[in-house]
Amino acid sequence: MTGPDRPPIFVVGCQRSGTTLVRLMLDSHRNISCGPETRFLADLAQITTTNWKRLSHFGFDKEYWHRSIADFFATIQRDYATSRGKARWADKTPRYAQSLEFIDELFPDCQVVHVVRDGRDVVASHRHRFGYMAAVKAAEKWPRYIRTARKAGSRLGPDRYVELRYEELVADPKSTMKGLLEFLDEPWDDAVLHHEDYLHDVADKYAIFAGSRRKEGNEAEAVYRNRVGAGRKELDLPLRALVWLRAGRQLKELGY
Repeated sequence: MTGPDRPPIFVVGCQRSGTTLVRLMLDSHRNISCGPETRFLADLAQITTTNWKRLSHFGFDKEYWHRSIADFFATIQRDYATSRGKARWADKTPRYAQSLEFIDELFPDCQVVHVVRDGRDVVASHRHRFGYMAAVKAAEKWPRYIRTARKAGSRLGPDRYVELRYEELVADPKSTMKGLLEFLDEPWDDAVLHHEDYLHDVADKYAIFAGSRRKEGNEAEAVYRNRVGAGRKELDLPLRALVWLRAGRQLKELGY
């Protein structure tokens, strides 16, 4: 199927798991537009939850509000995709891993790509990027994101939910992206392997950061691998203990 009626795509996962890389690779595909993070859908969910007692006085049922929110959001995404010559829209907002039940209410045909990365590396990335306290919080945040997204995925089923391992993506980008595009029912496009050659609406700081990572690992390819296993090497004893206390179960379940 081609055209504007293709199911929307949501790329989710705990922050620092590689969701931006997946976003840029998908955004390079000739059919797919994956723009900047929106983030506000989680706030709009409050219309029919914490704010429902007040808003119900309008006399419209929850289905009306959900339909209106979906129309509003989809119009923005479709217009953006059309402006870029793309036929299908995707959204990359990591925090939507916590809102998949609501997103399913809005877009019952959507497909979800859950990017999963070793929790220790996620914590190490938080520490490097945002500081020590961010790493402490990430030790609790990562397993919570994993649990919530996987629970939603079990309801959505294999046709609408897929887990993409960051480690597999950076080790073998072509095979991993071929599998992802098959899941999305999209044709192969070699452009996804060369996202650095295409324009994306992304902050300059990302290109600078990615460039520094490639230089650090002495890597020439756009998809660098040197951060796999960073958590084992960089986390101090208190953080390692905290990760195993908070996230040990999820690490074992995922084979990490």
